[in-house]
Amino acid sequence: MPDAGAQIASPPVQALARWASGDGDAAKRPFAVVDKPAARIFVFAADGRLVASAPVLLGLARGDMSAPGVGNRVLSGIPVHERTTPAGRFNSEPGRNLQGEAVVWVDYHAAVAIHRLRPAAAKERRPQRLASPTADDNRITLGCIVVDAVFYDGVVAPLLGRGRGVVYVLPDTQDWRDLFRDAAGL
Repeated sequence: MPDAGAQIASPPVQALARWASGDGDAAKRPFAVVDKPAARIFVFAADGRLVASAPVLLGLARGDMSAPGVGNRVLSGIPVHERTTPAGRFNSEPGRNLQGEAVVWVDYHAAVAIHRLRPAAAKERRPQRLASPTADDNRITLGCIVVDAVFYDGVVAPLLGRGRGVVYVLPDTQDWRDLFRDAAGL
């Protein structure tokens, strides 16, 4: 069993980590579990060992589905209620966004990726939100999963940025056991 408990992992994170590595759902690939309610990411090596965890910024709106066609829209045209980070199991792969920045695609068609914190309008207070001790203010993105640059470069890029992986995203609005029935033992 991965040592997910060492970094304040919730029971759903621990269950998903056991399922991903112990039951082989991740198929011996590195994987991450994004705990949206806690606004935290846990990144695991292919052998199931927890490498590190960190706070994340998430989609501004609570919700578990991407709006149809959201990945094809102009960013400024995405309404607030559609700025969600989708929940589920995603086969991730490294790539580049339109600006050429290295990202890990979680859901390419919905334009959802894990990427570094980048400059934004000061009023958004993204660095402060990421550094705050609470998850309550970590909702600000269009749907992407944003991490500190040091965490991205030191953990995400070496594990998920060099090849295919799996990203599990816990839901906001539904019971995680309904979304991940096998992991929950149902």
